[in-house]
Amino acid sequence: MLHYRYKRGGFAPLQLMQSTALIFIKQEDPFMLTNAILPITFGAFGMIAALLIYVNIIKSPAGEGRVKEISDEIHLGAMVFMASEYKRLAIFCLICITALYASLGADTAISFTLGALCSGTAGYIGMYSATKANVRTAVAANTRGAAAALNIAFFGGSIMGLTVASMGLLGIGTLYLTMGGTAHGIEAIEGFAMGGSSVALFSRVGGGIFTKSADVGADLVGKVEAGIPEDDPRNPAVIADNVGDNVGDVAGMGSDIFESYCGAMIASIALAASMSLENITRLGGDQAVLQFMPLALASLGLLCSLAGIFAVKLFSSRSADVALRFGTIGSAVIFIGGAYFLVQAMGGANGIWVAVLVGAIGGIVVGLVTEYYTGGAPVRKIAKDGETGPATVMISGLATGMQSVAIPVLTIAAIIYCANAAAGLYGVGLAAVGMLSTVGITMAIDAYGPVADNAGGIAEMANMGKETREITDSLDEVGN
Repeated sequence: MLHYRYKRGGFAPLQLMQSTALIFIKQEDPFMLTNAILPITFGAFGMIAALLIYVNIIKSPAGEGRVKEISDEIHLGAMVFMASEYKRLAIFCLICITALYASLGADTAISFTLGALCSGTAGYIGMYSATKANVRTAVAANTRGAAAALNIAFFGGSIMGLTVASMGLLGIGTLYLTMGGTAHGIEAIEGFAMGGSSVALFSRVGGGIFTKSADVGADLVGKVEAGIPEDDPRNPAVIADNVGDNVGDVAGMGSDIFESYCGAMIASIALAASMSLENITRLGGDQAVLQFMPLALASLGLLCSLAGIFAVKLFSSRSADVALRFGTIGSAVIFIGGAYFLVQAMGGANGIWVAVLVGAIGGIVVGLVTEYYTGGAPVRKIAKDGETGPATVMISGLATGMQSVAIPVLTIAAIIYCANAAAGLYGVGLAAVGMLSTVGITMAIDAYGPVADNAGGIAEMANMGKETREITDSLDEVGN
């Protein structure tokens, strides 16, 4: 039991905490220290959750014999590619860090370095986990059915989502704690987004080129030249195809989303730091609160993503598309409600919540439109057009792709207009934060697709049976 000793002027523990706070406060506003710890805490919590999910996945059977050999080859190929890519990326980043140090100073160079490290770490962890979850998904589909396979595949992808969100909060929260509160510090924090963008450039473009090259190469040599089915074990290019799914669609996509996620937060912080007194008064009257708002919303989004991830498990006994849709939309709805109370509690104007609201709703609309064009009537029409030959497939597919972007573009334009009307340019930034705050679960679904696709490839190459392949194909269709 703790005994509090009263001294003249207050309790000793209170005096100790006040003294400790004075040591760490380097900013102009004490608001920075007391609140910047929150996103760091939530980021650490997210990483712990990702670790626990990984441990739970590893407990599932990974198969033996030919199944394990194939999965080991995919894992090794992905790790070799990442090692080679990151070596070249390190050289590029070192040049950028030197240039930033010489031109903008040490703080910006440090921010750039931290951004690159956080992005690269998130991509590596996500891809490593995905290459462990794929074989377990195949084994679960073979021995326990679709619900168990869905759980493993989705939780394998959720590690990528949670890692992206958590590393973003950890990195920006740390920089906000140490550098926030001054104009120079806010400018230096922008280097974090540059570091994340550099990694995204290599991972998304480099990994994407590898992915498509391996995919097309495997199809040409297998389906066209040899006339054998997709993922046939006689086709050596199938391993490269499965490796490509991980390095491009998991690590590459993760780094790309990380850059957008962090960029939205940092842009909103910078807009709040450069805001006029008139706008500050209109949006709540406290500039420090406005600067911290993006981090607070992202922290709330991480918690909502966790709720959505575990909601998918609760509904996994139903069809995969229902479970994933419930988790995604459910987490966004919870976030919208929580954001209202958060903005009110922080003393922000209603216009701030309106901007967040339109961003979150716009994200849902874009997601539903994407789902329709990748799994609805347009896909069936393309398939029917294929009955008359490859030329009509190309024309129909290209036309459908062009048509599919119309509603998302109009939606984004509407988001910008409404957010600007509600809270100015700062509102546009927060709308982007609102759209990306539940990145934990949206990225989980993005990464779930390649895991399910890999599971199908492993099932085919290991001759696990037609029923197993049907389960993995159904999961893959939802992931696409």
